[in-house]
Amino acid sequence: MSVHLIGGGATTAADAPLYAPFVAEAVARAADAGRSLPRIAVVSLHPEAAEKAVALGELLAEAATGSAIEVHLTAGHGEPIGPGAIADVDGIAVGGGVVEDVRAGLEPVFSELRRLVAGGVPYLGVSAGAMIVAEGSLGGGSRIGGVVVSPEDPDEAGDELEIEAGIGLVDVAIEVHVAQRGMLSRLVAAVESGMVAGGLGIDERTALIVGDSTLRVEGEGSVWRVLPTDRGVLVSTIGT
Repeated sequence: MSVHLIGGGATTAADAPLYAPFVAEAVARAADAGRSLPRIAVVSLHPEAAEKAVALGELLAEAATGSAIEVHLTAGHGEPIGPGAIADVDGIAVGGGVVEDVRAGLEPVFSELRRLVAGGVPYLGVSAGAMIVAEGSLGGGSRIGGVVVSPEDPDEAGDELEIEAGIGLVDVAIEVHVAQRGMLSRLVAAVESGMVAGGLGIDERTALIVGDSTLRVEGEGSVWRVLPTDRGVLVSTIGT
């Protein structure tokens, strides 16, 4: 099974096709387990968690294109998620929010998430839910060594970029909202400084599907690959 990462912005029924490959994998896993009704855990740790969890569940139902699915909603902000939220499911979807909050809320179940995905349960991460899948998860800061490396939020100006341990489903850092928020420069700076060993940046309304030794891009944008070289960094795109 695969890890599905969406760079944000995909919030309407028209965006449902981006979610369809994830739902299809969950349906297939349910069938393999002898269940006719796939069970998908939907976790939101957004400041508006209840509303966002419902919205993500509705998008997944839309993406099912006629197949019925059962969604198990878990909404919480500032609270850790327990293993019951992801138990006995055929897919796990984690929405966006403040990346530090999403990471902290899911940290107690990181090892269980790794076990489930290794056992064939597909994972879907949207925005912050995508960023935390890396071994080293980017935080929300916009400076490295005091130097501005990406557009700053006036309320968070001066914050240093920090790297925290993520779930560990992929071995490079994940950046989101790349073209829309000017975040490529931050990813480049993080790789060039050695804070992370490499990275993938995902545009909004764009999905990166990470399978066994494969990368696939769906949607209207690009995925930006940033790798270190002897003379700096190499930037390229993975198109649709």
